[in-house]
Amino acid sequence: MKGKNIEERLQDYNKIRQEAQKLYATFSKVFCPALGQHIHFTSNGFKHLIYQGSKKERHKKTQILRFDMLEKAKFILETSTTFQEFEENMEYRRVNRYGKYIPMNLVVRSWGFVAIVKKFRVKVVVTQVGNSKIEFYSVIPAWFIKQYRDIKIIENSTGKGLLSDEDESETLKNTTRGDAF
Repeated sequence: MKGKNIEERLQDYNKIRQEAQKLYATFSKVFCPALGQHIHFTSNGFKHLIYQGSKKERHKKTQILRFDMLEKAKFILETSTTFQEFEENMEYRRVNRYGKYIPMNLVVRSWGFVAIVKKFRVKVVVTQVGNSKIEFYSVIPAWFIKQYRDIKIIENSTGKGLLSDEDESETLKNTTRGDAF
């Protein structure tokens, strides 16, 4: 599959998805030094790579890009010592309590890990609903900047931001680290 572009790989979508699902199943959980806890790779995370919302499937090209980023996402979570984004909201959700689904207000926390791995900008999002375990939610390859806070993160970044041509190692570089300007 290496060397082929996304359009050429669309023909093999089902095979790529199965391989990604097998790879994702091997992750189980990883220890994240930035949060000091394990991050669990649950079926909700893989489902989010495929679907945008309830029964609305993402475009297959986007899915393939996200599948390709799974190993980088795991690497970022295992090695990153800082997170770049944090959100905490109250959400009204249905929760399974002793076999019954009841609506409750819950605190939903989300952390964003922004890094550049092998000249590719990646954002990994993990979430925690209430007091449950922290779960992998999504990996976003080379996203577009739409919100002010994302622009602020990029503008406040120091250093070059990308790995140089000479640097081919698996070095993780967070966008908030580097030389002061």
